[in-house]
Amino acid sequence: MGPDAVREAREAAAGHFAQAGVAPGSAFADAVLLVVSELVTNVLRHAAHSPVADVGITVAAGHLVVGVADAEPRLPDLTDDGMGAGLRLVAELAADYDGEVSAEPAVDHEGKVVLVRFRIPS
Repeated sequence: MGPDAVREAREAAAGHFAQAGVAPGSAFADAVLLVVSELVTNVLRHAAHSPVADVGITVAAGHLVVGVADAEPRLPDLTDDGMGAGLRLVAELAADYDGEVSAEPAVDHEGKVVLVRFRIPS
């Protein structure tokens, strides 16, 4: 992951907006892009040696899920006391759209996936 990782991840995420029915430039789109930025920045900051940093977006049943995977197996502390400013912002943005943040071990490689779920506004 190089210095352009955040920009590239944001562009890739924005590329999914049309199929998800998300209006570019909307408050919701901005929230999703900010979450992508924060999660990729966290990988750069806390798992810099990670050879894997995949960003995925899935849409189903009125929800949009952002997933960011890296090769650092240590799960983030998602408690109020354990989260840093970036993850706290991510959790607040998810909550604004009836969503949540979770983290789980990766299935297909050593590491973890941080997932942020949003309810897509109608």
